[in-house]
Amino acid sequence: MPFALRLAAAACAVLALVGCDQQRIKELEEDVSTEVDVRDRFGAPDNVWQEADGSHTLEYNRQPMGHQNYMITIGANGKMTALRQVLAPHNFEKVQPGMDQETIRRMLGQPAKRMTFQLKQETDWDWNWIDPPTREMVFTVTFGPDGRVKRSGSVEKLPEGR
Repeated sequence: MPFALRLAAAACAVLALVGCDQQRIKELEEDVSTEVDVRDRFGAPDNVWQEADGSHTLEYNRQPMGHQNYMITIGANGKMTALRQVLAPHNFEKVQPGMDQETIRRMLGQPAKRMTFQLKQETDWDWNWIDPPTREMVFTVTFGPDGRVKRSGSVEKLPEGR
């Protein structure tokens, strides 16, 4: 299959996923929908995070092809209490030097890409996101050898091949 055709097919798949997610989200209502309702629409979560108050958060990743990651919290009573798309500037601002990798993963979900630079003793985690209306961005968190945040920031995503 020619590269252009593969690229077009991948773009269509991403657009379909975004459209499907929006429809699924519309079908759910906080404090009404149950965990069964969430799983019926979104499927099995990529991860389940237990919370101190007895609730748990279902993680649904759309990386590396998409630009969203969803965290859906289910209260101790089995009802959905929150549905958040977490790849957004207000969440990126919460990333601070010294935070550990698990905290960042819980906050932003699975990254699109992880790269380790042995000589610098650093590891970068990247997430793809959209700066509305359509500007594709990459948010990067750099961890030191101790697994703690050294720095973070966003840049505009360069077209492939550059």
